[in-house]
Amino acid sequence: MEPEKENNGDQTYEVCKEFYIPDYILTPDSEVQILAKEPDYPVLVFINSRSGGQLGGDLIKTYRQLLNKLQVFDLGEEGPDKVLRRIYANLERLKSHGDPLASKIKEKLKLIVAGGDGTASWLLGVVSDLKLDPLPPIATVPLGTGNNLPFSFGWGKKNPGTDLQTVRGFLGKFKEAKEMKVDSWHIIMRMKIPEHSACDPLAPLELPHAMHAFKRVSESDSLNVEGYHTFRGGFWNYFSMGMDAQVSYEFHSERKRHPEKFKNQLTNQQTYAKLGFSQFIANIGNHSRNIAQLAKVKIMKNGHWEDLHIPSSIQSILCLNLPSFSGGFNPWGVPSKLSFRNKDYTPPYVNDGLLEVVGFRDACHGLVLLAPNGHGTRLAQAHKIRFEFHKGAAENTYMRIDGEPWKQPLPADDDTVVVEISHLGQVNMLAYGRCKAKGVGDPLSPESSHNGESSHDGENDADHGDEEWQGGSKKFGAAETFKIPDDVDIAHLS
Repeated sequence: MEPEKENNGDQTYEVCKEFYIPDYILTPDSEVQILAKEPDYPVLVFINSRSGGQLGGDLIKTYRQLLNKLQVFDLGEEGPDKVLRRIYANLERLKSHGDPLASKIKEKLKLIVAGGDGTASWLLGVVSDLKLDPLPPIATVPLGTGNNLPFSFGWGKKNPGTDLQTVRGFLGKFKEAKEMKVDSWHIIMRMKIPEHSACDPLAPLELPHAMHAFKRVSESDSLNVEGYHTFRGGFWNYFSMGMDAQVSYEFHSERKRHPEKFKNQLTNQQTYAKLGFSQFIANIGNHSRNIAQLAKVKIMKNGHWEDLHIPSSIQSILCLNLPSFSGGFNPWGVPSKLSFRNKDYTPPYVNDGLLEVVGFRDACHGLVLLAPNGHGTRLAQAHKIRFEFHKGAAENTYMRIDGEPWKQPLPADDDTVVVEISHLGQVNMLAYGRCKAKGVGDPLSPESSHNGESSHDGENDADHGDEEWQGGSKKFGAAETFKIPDDVDIAHLS
């Protein structure tokens, strides 16, 4: 880095010029500044100030010491949609006036987001909706509880330090990071308008799903169907339904009731584990929560919907895009060459247009992830999946997208409730080192995986429940879909 000394009251600190963006780029109508050297890694930093206890607020202070304070944004004060609209509009205006720095910054611009998986997904949704060109690559700083997105791309899963040395170290890794394309997934849920009850998603904060990623479409939207309620959203890591989502819902609800108990990552993880065990005990013998009794599951094959057999014991189903779930575990695991051969599996890349579909019987089944080569019940790989809910099967179910859960009421007299997931474009992520996520054509992806030649032959690789097994036109919603309303306290956003 090429620093320069600046004074901020009683503090003297170094500004990292390699990342520095001048005021006039960030604020319209500011006086044009001439830089001795254009920044090699111009970056905008978005931080959830309420994430990680007090870590988010401390991290903002540190980044503002090292960069232009105007290029570091507190998501508690301003949403990323407003920021990016304003800056990109200003870059276009400056470019039209022949400003050479504006053109170069727009071409090189990268983003950093610090928060939980929900915060990262919020920014990913906004970037997708705004259709920025070129799409800025995004690095994620782990400030949540699970931190599956940062872990997948090599940024770790533990909450980081907030001191100058730690942040400089992160920026050093940021310079070395490589870009990786990652699939985006569109989800739509549709049901008849009930006569005597509500069907809006109920999040722990009593808002439509996860505050940002799921929202009723407007009457003018092309996806709207007369006589039906339609909701939609997007995800990058996973969609899940069933007991795991219920545990997550209880965790977020408890955090809302007693925020003082959730001040650090370790305490949060311990509370999560206790809730998981409690749900396991409560659901023993409760077959009404089994996925097969709740809904028919279909996947698209060769242009046609085909039924996907779900073992009767499965209580949670997971549609996975990244190799990290529940704090870094990989529920899909590494299939043996026998599984590749017999079930037409392909390596689980993050940019292959396929989701890995995995089932779990209960919380104890999830413990298999702790074992070497442990995994859930592999059900399928699919580029499109559909859930058709059985009429009157349950009053509600629990769903979750990228760490953000909600309770979904199911109208008792409706046999048309549908959730459908389909591929919708890609985003650019920044990956560091030999990260967990692998992409098609990634030189770090082991060649053996292409041929299904895993390092073990699969004696312990049999899918649990195999004896039962046998055998672009859409949009996310023009940024408003992902917007957190002004009156929401984002302390509860993971």
